[in-house]
Amino acid sequence: MRLYSRWAKGGAGLLITGNVMVDPARLGEPGDVAVQDARDLPMLKRWAEAARSGGSQVWMQINHPGRQSMTPDPVAPSAVPMQVGGGVFKTPRALVESEIEDIVRRFATTASVAREAGFTGVEVHGAHGYLVNQFLSPRTNQRQDAWGGSLENRMRFLLEVVRAIRRVVGKDFPLAVKLNSADFQRGGFSEEDSMSVVRTLTGEGLDLLEVSGGTYESAAMTGVTPRKESTVAREAYFLDYAAKVRDLLNIPLMLTGGFRTTAGMEAALQEGAIDVVGMARPLAQEPDLPARLLEGTAARSQAQPRRTGIRYIDGLVEVSWYQQQLQRMGEGKDPDPTRGPWRVLATRFLSVGKDMLRPKRS
Repeated sequence: MRLYSRWAKGGAGLLITGNVMVDPARLGEPGDVAVQDARDLPMLKRWAEAARSGGSQVWMQINHPGRQSMTPDPVAPSAVPMQVGGGVFKTPRALVESEIEDIVRRFATTASVAREAGFTGVEVHGAHGYLVNQFLSPRTNQRQDAWGGSLENRMRFLLEVVRAIRRVVGKDFPLAVKLNSADFQRGGFSEEDSMSVVRTLTGEGLDLLEVSGGTYESAAMTGVTPRKESTVAREAYFLDYAAKVRDLLNIPLMLTGGFRTTAGMEAALQEGAIDVVGMARPLAQEPDLPARLLEGTAARSQAQPRRTGIRYIDGLVEVSWYQQQLQRMGEGKDPDPTRGPWRVLATRFLSVGKDMLRPKRS
């Protein structure tokens, strides 16, 4: 509540929450929020009210981690192990059809609870290597049934989730999808695949499409992977892709990842490549940045890469540094831009260890 109250006063027009899991037994990592029914409705109402207190929209991002879970028995479309994590991620078990259908229902239930709690929309997380993305990718979806094989079958899970949500929330409740431009992995979800999915989604009654890219195994969304000089100059990581799909869409297109200056944001908008500028890490360090950008009292974010120099762990360092800034604001403190990468790693592993030892609520 403290964190979102602070963001609510920061000048953003739309706040999209951190991903909320649809199954408490399938968390991405310890400490994730999970909504499986209305049992925590009073607390969820307080969260939504805090996030709306500055007048902005607030949408709940809903998700299932699939194989990108620290649980001892992860599930996925197929039993394809993770290639990162040093054993933290166990080889997943392939879902049976009844389980897939149950997860679809869970997405719809979580969306329904979000609406009842006062969130003004929901976004399905279909990017970054989580379960929806795993179904879309031929690298992680090696099924031979109606949920795998052709792209039409691989996108079935996403379409069923979107349709199930729309049935329970109605036509007047905003529904968005976050989609990878590509996985940036050999044999994975490609840009061509992504554009085909976008074409199909145009007929599904969405209100917003958000573009991103990458997975835990190839973390393009963190900016750690090498980028072309032309991409660096234009700031946003996936702007070229956004420009390609803009003409395919009849709804607003949002791009998150890399924006740091008003010049870069304005250029992307003026080009017509996007309609909505998304920011994540800048708001973890400067929660009032949108207001200052709009007022003209700031021209850029102070966010910068946080590196150890060891590429294998820098993705984790980057994510953890900003995560810990959010935790500080949740505790009523200001962000700490002086926090070093090795301290971040130590804090991360100590925190995960404590969470794994803490008794879990059923």
